[in-house]
Amino acid sequence: MGLKPFVIEVNSLGGWNLLAVDERESDMASRQTIYFGAIEVSDMARRCVLLGLAMAALVMTSPAQNPKNGAHLTSVGNEAMAENGDSKLGVGAGDAAKRAEDSATHTGDTAPSDPAATTAEANKRAHEAAGGASQDAAEASASMVVPMDGPARDWWWRHAVIYEIYPRSFQDSNGDGIGDINGITSRLDYLKDLGIDAIWITPMYPSPGVDYGYDIANYTAIDPEYGTMEDFDRMVGAAKERGIRVIMDYVINHTSDQNPWFKESRSSRENPKRDWYVWKDGKIGPDGKLGPPNNWQSWFGHSAWTYDEVTKQYYYHYFYREQPDLNWRNPEVRKAMYGVLEFWMKHGVAGFRIDAVSRLFEDPEWRDDPYLPGFNAYGDRNIRHQYTDDLPEVHDVLRELHNVVGSYPGDQVLVTEADEPDIAALTKMYGANADEVQLPMDFQIADVNELSAVKFRKLFNEVETNPAHGQPEYFFSNHDQPRQWDRYGDGIHNDQIAKLMATLLLTTRGTPQMYYGEEIGMRTTDPTRIEDVHDPIGKLGWPKEKGRDGERTPMQWDAGTHAGFTTGGKPWLPIPPTAAMYNVETESRSPDSIFSTYKRLLALRKSEPALRDGEYEAIDENDTHVFAYLRKAGNEFIVVALNMSAQPRTISLQQAGATAEALYLSPSGKSTAPPEVLNLAKVTLQPFGIVVAKVK
Repeated sequence: MGLKPFVIEVNSLGGWNLLAVDERESDMASRQTIYFGAIEVSDMARRCVLLGLAMAALVMTSPAQNPKNGAHLTSVGNEAMAENGDSKLGVGAGDAAKRAEDSATHTGDTAPSDPAATTAEANKRAHEAAGGASQDAAEASASMVVPMDGPARDWWWRHAVIYEIYPRSFQDSNGDGIGDINGITSRLDYLKDLGIDAIWITPMYPSPGVDYGYDIANYTAIDPEYGTMEDFDRMVGAAKERGIRVIMDYVINHTSDQNPWFKESRSSRENPKRDWYVWKDGKIGPDGKLGPPNNWQSWFGHSAWTYDEVTKQYYYHYFYREQPDLNWRNPEVRKAMYGVLEFWMKHGVAGFRIDAVSRLFEDPEWRDDPYLPGFNAYGDRNIRHQYTDDLPEVHDVLRELHNVVGSYPGDQVLVTEADEPDIAALTKMYGANADEVQLPMDFQIADVNELSAVKFRKLFNEVETNPAHGQPEYFFSNHDQPRQWDRYGDGIHNDQIAKLMATLLLTTRGTPQMYYGEEIGMRTTDPTRIEDVHDPIGKLGWPKEKGRDGERTPMQWDAGTHAGFTTGGKPWLPIPPTAAMYNVETESRSPDSIFSTYKRLLALRKSEPALRDGEYEAIDENDTHVFAYLRKAGNEFIVVALNMSAQPRTISLQQAGATAEALYLSPSGKSTAPPEVLNLAKVTLQPFGIVVAKVK
């Protein structure tokens, strides 16, 4: 069947309309302008452009005759973008667009036997190039033809399991007590065997280490503490050989105060980089003394403004004073930061996790944030970050990032730290035209912090039906919050609850994200003395706030010295005593361990189409104790039931069918082998019990 050609018209406000070619022709007289790249086209030229696009579309309806056509079609818009390399999009509007054209052409050259894949690649490039990144970006986008009934793209990140690695704590290869890149490389076979598809590595850039890597002194290098760029390239190559992609942490909101950019910025008010950061005069308070410009607070306590004696102004920092905020209203900042993306994509990374993205912009009127009742752990009045968080300009930047990353081959993914207050705000992160972020992290589900079937059902249903139809991204632990073993455990059934949380993470529809050590039930192990605290927020807020050291302790590989993490004398953080029991080597020998549960569920996720690709549907929605749902793909149905209470529950799952083959049960009883067939009319779940079964 031939493909029906359509035209995407990008207007000057960044919107776009999808029109059939014949409709566009008939309506031509009523349309005053058509934006082609950054050029306003006259009526005569408009007709010529239309004719050329239509001819290209007609050729594309027969891709088997000339498989290059789909790729060359994508380049129609990119030529206009390449001519606009000096726009505020920087690399995204010029060099990156040209690379998209080259890549598309290359795709056609190398894959003549797969016209469907070629067409899909062309569609993807066309969509990405038309992503509309703010008003400036909109005029740098191009009109282009895309086939509307071509094959659907099976994005790798829809089915991937992402595994977060905190590099200081994963594996030390040289005995200095600090994890490193070569240590990660040495454990890639473990990750492949576990069933991991992508690793997100927290920052490894040169840094003074005030926030352990999130204060970056150089965005395009590797901190010698972790290794070299050659080590990094070797790791990426070794991961690729094992089918594992590498996602980098992109710290977008702020730099270190030791970054050369900030050193220049604070050197004088006249320095060209002065406006790369947020500087403001102070104001005289009621006491007659000079104070900060307003009441904005740092996330880590006290004022978000620090006075600079040299230039007699305050600079703004949402986090530590050693982490000054970049001024994202400055186009030079944007261009430089998009260049960072390009640098790492050239080194083979598959995407970026964007740190603290909602904090990019501040109120241009510098209004005070409203106070809330009470005080925080640092002794400050509680405050609502109304004028420093989640301003609408954030979405302009996300669209620009989408364009830059999408201009490279490889289907790179953007993941955001999107701790949004509700599903409506989270949905905006996808973009009105799916042109922002593919995977906004769902902090609402991560932070339920109680086993509540009612709350989990409500939140999963909401994200499942989000208006953008975006792919959910779930997690329960990361480097900034206590581990889930502690947060969800009841002190008695913690291991069983850990298995339940694993099932919830790995059997719902979405992209799951694991945190290193989660698969063995690692515990949060906070320091007991302030003298042992590494994390600055723990030093500042002790004892109410003990910091984040407890969730960052070294990975527990075996029961030996230092849990197999290092051969040196002392790890950078102490090994918890529980490592003697909770470690990979010990748990891999037990079919009923937390580790074996993760391996089993990860294997099922890959082997069962309903878990890999299936739709999600909550069932028995009035049950206040058991969260049950179906996964459906074609004629295959898998039912999952999770008892989120400490009492046995007998339920009916007949809504799913009459009988089902058990794929995973826990607790498993005296025998580790599950019964072959379950009667779904009457299913008994033990305290925090689990059923995963294929409906017959």
